[in-house]
Amino acid sequence: MSDDKAINPHTGQPLPPESTPPGGTPGAAAASAAAPSASKQTGPPALSSMPSPQELAVRSVLETVMDPELGLSVIDLGLIREVHFLPEKTLVRMMLTTPFCPYAPQMMADVKQAAESAVPQPAEVEILPDAWSPDMMPDPGLLGFSY
Repeated sequence: MSDDKAINPHTGQPLPPESTPPGGTPGAAAASAAAPSASKQTGPPALSSMPSPQELAVRSVLETVMDPELGLSVIDLGLIREVHFLPEKTLVRMMLTTPFCPYAPQMMADVKQAAESAVPQPAEVEILPDAWSPDMMPDPGLLGFSY
C-alpha cells in the first residue's frame, strides 16, 4: 500500500479510488469519510450494491446483541433489516420476534449502544411493524429444529 491511498478511519482499510473527490486529495477523502456526507444513498440499498464498510462494522458489532429469550443474536435472528447512514445519525431499522416482545426496550437500547460504538455518530433504532418468521434468518437451523 502506498502513501497516496486514503485510509478509512473506521476500518483501517484503504478507501476505494472513487472515494477521492474529483480534483481532491486522498487526505480530503479520508476527512470526508470520517463524517458521512449527504450525497450518500440514504434509502434502501439497490439490489446489486454491496454493504459499506461502515454497515459491515455495525452489523458485526450487532452480533453481540442477544435476544435474551432465544439466546441468539439480533443478526442470527435476522431482526436487523436496514442500516442507513444519514448526515446526522445512524438509523437501524429492526423487527421483533413477537409484536409485544417484553424485551423490546432493552434490545433497542443494546442495538443503539452497539451501533454507536461502531461509528462515531448518534444512532436511532426504529422498530418495523412487519411480522417476523424464521425464514428471515440467515440460518433457521440455529433455532434447533428443522424448519
